Amino acid sequence: MHISKKLAEAHASGTPAFSFEFFPPKTSQGVQNLYDRMDRMHDLGPSFVDVTWGAGGSQSHLTCEMVHFAQTVVGLETCMHLTCTDMAKEKVDSALSEAYKAGCTNILALRGDPPRDTEKWQAIEGGFRYALDLVKYIRAKYGDHFDIGVAGYPEGCDDQKDQDILMAHLKEKVDAGGTFIVTQMFYDVDNFCAWVDRCRAEGITVPIVPGIMPIQTHAAFLRRANGMHCKIPQKWIDALEPIKNDDAAVREVGKGLVAEMCRRIIDHGVLALHFYTMNLAQSTKMVLEELDLVSRGGTPTKKALPWRQSLGLSRREEDVRPVFWKNRHKSYVARTQDWDEFPNGRWGDSRSPAFGELDAYGIGLKGTNEQNIKTWGKPESLRDISDIFVRFLQNDLKTLPWSEAPVTDEAQAIKNELIDLNRRGLLTITSQPSVNGAKSSDPVHGWGPPGGYVYQKAYLELLISPALITELIDRIDRTQTMTFHAVDKAGDARTNSNSDGPNAVTWGVFPGKEIVQPTIVETVSFLAWKDEAFRLGTDWANCHPAGSPSRKLIDYIMNNWYLINIVDNDFHSTRGIFDLFEGLQVENLDGPLEGIEPTVNGHSPKPITELNGNYKVTDAKVFEEVLN
Repeated sequence: MHISKKLAEAHASGTPAFSFEFFPPKTSQGVQNLYDRMDRMHDLGPSFVDVTWGAGGSQSHLTCEMVHFAQTVVGLETCMHLTCTDMAKEKVDSALSEAYKAGCTNILALRGDPPRDTEKWQAIEGGFRYALDLVKYIRAKYGDHFDIGVAGYPEGCDDQKDQDILMAHLKEKVDAGGTFIVTQMFYDVDNFCAWVDRCRAEGITVPIVPGIMPIQTHAAFLRRANGMHCKIPQKWIDALEPIKNDDAAVREVGKGLVAEMCRRIIDHGVLALHFYTMNLAQSTKMVLEELDLVSRGGTPTKKALPWRQSLGLSRREEDVRPVFWKNRHKSYVARTQDWDEFPNGRWGDSRSPAFGELDAYGIGLKGTNEQNIKTWGKPESLRDISDIFVRFLQNDLKTLPWSEAPVTDEAQAIKNELIDLNRRGLLTITSQPSVNGAKSSDPVHGWGPPGGYVYQKAYLELLISPALITELIDRIDRTQTMTFHAVDKAGDARTNSNSDGPNAVTWGVFPGKEIVQPTIVETVSFLAWKDEAFRLGTDWANCHPAGSPSRKLIDYIMNNWYLINIVDNDFHSTRGIFDLFEGLQVENLDGPLEGIEPTVNGHSPKPITELNGNYKVTDAKVFEEVLN
């Protein structure tokens, strides 16, 4: 979506929009850290993010990569900086093409600073001299595909302090096709408001987005303000100088000063705030919390769908996904990135688009062996494994091998039941509670347009001992309302569903729209997920030395246990899916590997036989190409 449209919607609703700026890090580890931070900051709910462009395109490849990641993988509306400095037309064309293919529809057109080894700015042969030239070129070449932002300078810029000249240049850029203005950072809010009034008097009517620099430390605050020739109000100097050596106090006081400035900007009718984050989250988040623009838990206040959308070029209309990747959205995007089209309105035939190979897409456990051992320890018994899952559910751990993010607020409704299962050696991977007509505005379960109602079937996916699988399936079959898919690492797959079609587990009813079914359970997709799920467990095992108790234990689980998903198709039922497990548990959780034996109400369970005559997925012709 164009930024100008987002800003117009914010103005119409009276709710301020906010956005973040990021810049390309210098190291590969820095890039990965930033990607993780962008992923977390998505949940603050920014209207867009922008990514800077190094002088002369010195980091152009990384800028384009970051735009693709933010837009396609994280699902953030992205604006790419593009500068004239030392940029041949061919390089500009390449950058615009990359942005287009990534689904980016917003460009911030800038002249830019000269490279550090060049004292004076000058256009190269065949390049562009001014940002105005770049605006005209983009508009002529791409029409209205890109929203084009331009820079505004309330306090002047390095080589021009005359506001009459700067205002004339700004008007030219807007008249040539600029659709929104992003300003340099400032702290003098009176000057900014006067500058906005002058812009309007000069006939500049496009949205103006003020650049806000949060305060991290006193030294950084002074360095950046002086570097940009920003006027610092005396009130700010008086407040910060006495505490300049206490970084925590500076952030706290700085939060209040910046928030007060933002309130005055909003009161002046400018309902947009653009934060120069310096690739950090905390100070920006503190200001947004002070302004009550984000929840203290960082949960986004509005979701179009129950899962995070990708904004890639061909994925904007995608509205159906399997539930299995609920906690690994980046993996799902990566494994489906080569699809020619994406489900819209219905899932369709999932045998046609193949899921990407795990090795080809780098889908595996994140982090180094040392980092993962530090996070999850060195489990030597099934009790140790179950404790890891319990700690995750209690928010003591932020990730599991199968979950990229902490447990969600949605899980609170069934948290005690999930903890109980894991303490009995039943290892839960993914779950959702039943929901019967929650409002689409509900802060936990809500999604979609206003005035609607959303529904969910109870869903549970877990790793279960092979000696318990027959008893569990017996119980599922006796319910008449539950369906399941079970599979082990070798591909022995069973189901009681007599259809290979999708089963909607989440749906919504909204005014003036057909029923939306964005989350489904479906057999072929589950088999693709199976490969990834067992691969992640094996990656976890391989973090530990060969022959170590931890590696043997995790390998044993991966090589012998079943992955099963269960859907309670009676969405009125809140506890039925957990009643299935009454009396089921693995005894001797603290014993050695060979002593791990499950029990059913204190007795040994039935051995694995024909799995109760349920459909053996490998016998169905439709699955042969997947399993063989």
